[in-house]
Amino acid sequence: MVGRFFRSSPQDETKSPSGPLVLDEPVKNGKANGASMVPATASEPMDFVNERVQMHRYLLDKINLSILDTMEEEEIHNELRPMVRDYTKQQNMPLSAAELDQLVSSIGDEMLGLGPIEPLLDDETISDILIVGSGTVFIERFGKLEQTKVRFKDEDHLLRIINKIVASVGRRVDESSPLVDARLADGSRVNVAIRPVAVDGPQVSIRKFSKKPYSLEKLVASNALARGMADLLSAAVEGKVSLVVSGGTGSGKTTMLNALSAYIPHNERLVTIEDAAELQLQQPHVVRLETRPPTVDGRNEIMQRDLVKNALRMRPDRVIIGEVRGGEAFDMLQAMNTGHEGSMSTIHANNPRDALARMEQMVGMAGLPMNQMSIRSQITSAVHLILQLQRLRDGTRRVTSIAEITGMEGEVVQLQELMQFRRLRTEDDGTIVGEFRATGIRPRFLDDLKSMGLRVSDSYFDPSSPLT
Repeated sequence: MVGRFFRSSPQDETKSPSGPLVLDEPVKNGKANGASMVPATASEPMDFVNERVQMHRYLLDKINLSILDTMEEEEIHNELRPMVRDYTKQQNMPLSAAELDQLVSSIGDEMLGLGPIEPLLDDETISDILIVGSGTVFIERFGKLEQTKVRFKDEDHLLRIINKIVASVGRRVDESSPLVDARLADGSRVNVAIRPVAVDGPQVSIRKFSKKPYSLEKLVASNALARGMADLLSAAVEGKVSLVVSGGTGSGKTTMLNALSAYIPHNERLVTIEDAAELQLQQPHVVRLETRPPTVDGRNEIMQRDLVKNALRMRPDRVIIGEVRGGEAFDMLQAMNTGHEGSMSTIHANNPRDALARMEQMVGMAGLPMNQMSIRSQITSAVHLILQLQRLRDGTRRVTSIAEITGMEGEVVQLQELMQFRRLRTEDDGTIVGEFRATGIRPRFLDDLKSMGLRVSDSYFDPSSPLT
């Protein structure tokens, strides 16, 4: 067993002066690879995420990865235990027997799971994991990118993990199909590009989602939007005001859609449509539909537009589309115009006016004989609110505008801004300081909300003072 598990035999190990199983750099003065290895005190808890990353670097050079899938879990744990014990002694980690067993178990699970990135997936402060070939992994934490010490043994090791991810959702990635979207068991979104399109080796982007979905309350507490904005949006969602969440990549569109969906009444039937299922709706009656890529011979593809058409036959109260990016925009507008008010979606755009232009272009992609005027009429009668998000230069995410579509004037769609984020200044450390303010315009749907018993304070629309 030892011969199968280790890359070299124990005899070879003792002959090597530094040993083939050590970290990239020798441990000197309590440090390895630049990371402090000083034992933690009671007032300073040990950073186990960092220790697990370091331990993976240590084990990658020691374990024969090719036979991991052929071993039982208990076998792996038995083989790992002496290696982990040696490592903890070497790094002066004060662990009890129970803590050591727990560490062995977690490392074994990682070896059977997604390997070196498992500690990053467990870290709730990380929002994105970006793998750039087998030797480099970046993360995004609090809106800022930083490089980690995580690495894979080689390109084959990384491809093994990639295949494990895509196979779990019934997808494939190879030279004939080098691009794929997938998801992890927790709903995190994964995009993969391998050779030949990825020149420098496999590229993996993982957008993590919190195990506890963000609420509007939490977003208000993090200053992503003001209390007045949150109250208006929650009343609009409950009152079946159809809306579109607009923003750039990484601006928090899906997070906002999840937060808003909490205000949909629990007695409604929802149908969600996504490329890779990632919405985390809390209602008891949710039907989740997901697209399917074509097979090797180019057949059996199921596109978002097919799913939207099918969803309308499933008696939904609302249809929620993760993101519109093509001809399905027409079917979404049709749904909103035919008794499915309160439906929601997201769109990539830089401001509300751009979002309207993009919707118009997408409806045109449906290939239907519609002129520009009729397309715009469809949009104005279907969508009532556009919520604009932006990730600012300091890494923070803000709701920068809430705009209402009020109708047509001639051939122009009329858009009035209700609330906005105003930048005031940028501090020396790059932090952007701003305030949320109302424009003084009251939304036209406010009376409809009041008739349903949903009240929004008039003070929220006072432009004389910032929204809090």
